[in-house]
Amino acid sequence: MDFAHDAETEELRRRLLEFMDEHVHPAEEVFRAKLAEREDRWSAPPIVKELQAEARRRGLWNLFLAGHPEHGGLPNLRYAPLAEITGRSPALAPVALNCAAPDTGNMEVLTMFGTPEQRRRWLEPLLDGRIRSAFAMTEPDVASSDATNITTRIVREGDEYVIDGRKWFITGALDPACEILIVMGKTDPEADRHRQQSMVLVPRDTPGLTIERGMTVFGYDDGDHGGHAEIRFENVRVPVENLVGGEGEGFAIAQARLGPGRIHHCMRSIGMAERALELTCRRVLEREAFGRPLAAQGVVREWIAEARVRIEQLRLLVLKTAYLMDTVGNKGAHTEIQAIKIATPRTVEWILDKCVQAHGAAGLSQDLPLAAWQAGVRSLRLADGPDEVHLRSLARAELRKYA
Repeated sequence: MDFAHDAETEELRRRLLEFMDEHVHPAEEVFRAKLAEREDRWSAPPIVKELQAEARRRGLWNLFLAGHPEHGGLPNLRYAPLAEITGRSPALAPVALNCAAPDTGNMEVLTMFGTPEQRRRWLEPLLDGRIRSAFAMTEPDVASSDATNITTRIVREGDEYVIDGRKWFITGALDPACEILIVMGKTDPEADRHRQQSMVLVPRDTPGLTIERGMTVFGYDDGDHGGHAEIRFENVRVPVENLVGGEGEGFAIAQARLGPGRIHHCMRSIGMAERALELTCRRVLEREAFGRPLAAQGVVREWIAEARVRIEQLRLLVLKTAYLMDTVGNKGAHTEIQAIKIATPRTVEWILDKCVQAHGAAGLSQDLPLAAWQAGVRSLRLADGPDEVHLRSLARAELRKYA
C-alpha cells in the first residue's frame, strides 16, 4: 500500500490550504457577523459569493464529482484529503468550492440519471453555482429510515405528475437561491417494495408547494445553509418530463445518491475533528486549574491521545472506502461505506464532547464552533440512514458469509 498522495493531489492540497488560510478562515468572523445582521435569515451572506469567485479562480471547483473530470471532479481517493480540509470550516469551505450538500448529491443524480434537458435546465446552473437545490425524502408521519414507508403520492394524470404529501428536514429548501427539489414519492403502491418509489423534479415556486416552517437541530436552525424545511405538497403538478430515471427507480436512485454523500460527510467530519483537537490543544496549554496547566492533567492528556488515535483510524477506513469506490464501485464498497457511516459520526461526536469539556463554558457558547459542530455531527447519526439501519445491513452481510 502506498499512503502518499500523488503529485497533483498534493498540489491541490497546497492550493486549498492556502485558500483556507488566506480567505476562508479570515472570512469566518465576517460570515458570523453578517448572519446576525441579515433580514432574511435563510439566505447566504455576500461573502459566500466572494469566496466562490476566488475558489473558481484558483481551480478549486466541483471537486466532488467523481468520474466526471470534465466538470472538475476527482476520484474519491483524491477528493478525500481535500474534503477533509474543507471540514475544518464546514459552514464556509464546502459551499465556497461548490462541494456542499445537498447540492452535491443532487448533481450526482442529475449527472447519472438526468435527461439532456434536465441536465441543461438544472445541472448546468448547479455546477455553475448560480442556484441551489434540495432533496425531499424524509417524512414526519412514517419511519423514513425505511424508505419503502414513504407515503407521498406521485400520480400520473395525462402529461403531468400530481404530488401530494408532507416532507420535513429538507435541507437547504428555505434558501431563496434554492430553485429545484428532487422529490421522492410512490407512483405504484402495488409494485414490489423497492419498485414503488419514483423521483421527480419540482421547481420550488410550483403552485401547491408550501414551506411550512424551518426545523431546528438541537436548537440550531442552520440558517447559514438554508435551514431544514417542513414542506406540504398539495396537488403539485409537474410535467411528466420531470421524472428522474424511470418510474419505480426511485429507491435505486436514492441508494446511488447516498453512497457518495455518506463518504463526503465522513471526509469533512475528520477535518472538523482535526480542527477541534487543534483548538483544544491550544486551549489546554494556555489555561490552568488547581495550580497546573490543563495540559498537565492526566485525563486531558488521555483525551488528546485517544482523539489522535481515533482520527487516524477513521482516516484510514475512509481512504480504504474511497479507494474501493473508485476501483470496484459503490456496490462493491457497500460494506465499507456502511462501516464509515457508523464509525465516523460516533467517533467525531466523542472527540467533540471531550473538546467541549476541555473548553468549559466556552465550549457550550456561540463564541466557539464546537457546540454547533457537535449538534451537526449528532444529526449525521440519523441523516443518510440511522446507525441502526447500517448496523442491521452490515450484520446481515457478515452473517451471509457463514450461512
